[in-house]
Amino acid sequence: MRNWRRTATALFVVLTATMAAGAEPAAEQEWIQLFNGKDLTGWKVKIAGHDLDDNFGNTFRVEDGVIKVVYDKDKYEKFGGKFGHLFYETPFSNYVLRVEYRFTGEQVAGGPGWAFRNSGIMVHGQSPESMEKNQSFPASIEVQLLGGSGTGKRSTGNLCTPGTNVVIDGKLITRHGTSSTSKTYHGDQWVTIEVEVRGNKTIKHIMEGEVVLQYDNPQLDENDASAKKLIKDGDKMLHGGSISLQSESHPCEFRKVELRKLED
Repeated sequence: MRNWRRTATALFVVLTATMAAGAEPAAEQEWIQLFNGKDLTGWKVKIAGHDLDDNFGNTFRVEDGVIKVVYDKDKYEKFGGKFGHLFYETPFSNYVLRVEYRFTGEQVAGGPGWAFRNSGIMVHGQSPESMEKNQSFPASIEVQLLGGSGTGKRSTGNLCTPGTNVVIDGKLITRHGTSSTSKTYHGDQWVTIEVEVRGNKTIKHIMEGEVVLQYDNPQLDENDASAKKLIKDGDKMLHGGSISLQSESHPCEFRKVELRKLED
């Protein structure tokens, strides 16, 4: 009993000293900053109709410490289907991703109506090197980001599935879009979203600490031409992949992109 008390006392002293020194909780120390706040080091650009790392029109840029998706009028008289993605150089499998984003300005001329205040975070995606030159979207799981129009409801943290399918409540979902239960975020406010990704098991979209959408078994869609090329030995299941940020014709900004790895 005396030995147990001595051990407990020693642990208490160590913990107290650590807290007094101002150390952050261990979990917070594990966050990896994917965006360094200065430039696009560690990221690759792929815009439809252009080669890898041809950042047409300087669409993706860093200004004032944030990643900006911008459509300068001298380069973008019309959008012209130039859907773009900014890929992080390292693929991941099990993690929590936290992103701060907001929409700004006006949609570029020629952008599709559904792309108004619309962007996304692609997870479990194919590599940018494997994309075809004119391919608009990587085969991936898209965490869709939407901003409100000023009136009415428009949820964010939705699901889109370019070249993929998922399982919800035990049923294979083959439709392209599934809405979340999030509230609407109007205006140019900063919004924080978290995505909890656990390999081929479960993916959760989290807004303000609440799960607004959850699904399982992310997998390639064998009926999609681009995705079909990625299936090896008949295995359609996605266990990991690239992370990318979208450019879909409406200016937007990403202030923070950070990741915490989870146990396999």
